[in-house]
Amino acid sequence: MSIKIIIAAHKPYWIPSDSVYLPVHVGAEGKKDIGYTPDNTGENISIKNPNFCELTGLYWAWKNLNADYFGLVHYRRYFTRKEVHSIEGKKKQILTETEWTALLAQHPVVVPDKRNYYIETNRSHYNHAHHPEGLDTTEQIIKEAYPKYLPAFEKVMNRTWAHMFNMFVMRNDYFQSYMEWLFSILFGLEKRLDISNWDSYDSRVYGFVAERLLDVWMEYNKINYAEQNVSFMEKQNWIKKGGLFLKRKFFGR
Repeated sequence: MSIKIIIAAHKPYWIPSDSVYLPVHVGAEGKKDIGYTPDNTGENISIKNPNFCELTGLYWAWKNLNADYFGLVHYRRYFTRKEVHSIEGKKKQILTETEWTALLAQHPVVVPDKRNYYIETNRSHYNHAHHPEGLDTTEQIIKEAYPKYLPAFEKVMNRTWAHMFNMFVMRNDYFQSYMEWLFSILFGLEKRLDISNWDSYDSRVYGFVAERLLDVWMEYNKINYAEQNVSFMEKQNWIKKGGLFLKRKFFGR
């Protein structure tokens, strides 16, 4: 079983040594070499990185790598066995190739543990944090191009939980199917949205939308997936994050 899990990175950082992981410099086009595999070789969309975020690395892997299983993690965010407090402890909890092989033998798709919003649906959370046009236009594209997916889209948008971060590991046949579906929607969205006056954060719209589409694809295709803990490799200010969440909820963007 060959497994390729790319680590999306835009700067040098600590990287796990296990051979299952491949650090990829996302948005490498026109940038200084940082010692990782660049995403601007072969067939690529590296130049779109300011708007597509880590998806430029995912696209590069789709078009240029061969493996039985593909996945994506972030340079500061990994699938781990369990959550621990120290950063060094988290590094030791990152899943190894041996563990991935055992896990994927049981489940063709692995995603992060659910992220619960409790007082927000996926749609309201998105609309409070981003321009609503991104999700609204995505829904229209699905109506036109993939109408059978519409009930799954509506179901996922009305949930109060999601599998976030564009992180997953999945079997190659599923990966090919998901990539084809996902990028056809995102490229269609790119043609319809005018983001010329959006700031740099909001302009990452295609990455934000993609985070919501993984669950839609899994829901429609009845995917047998497993959830796995995800650890962030830096300290987080949960009071600040919670405050921003509530501010968006009650006062908007």
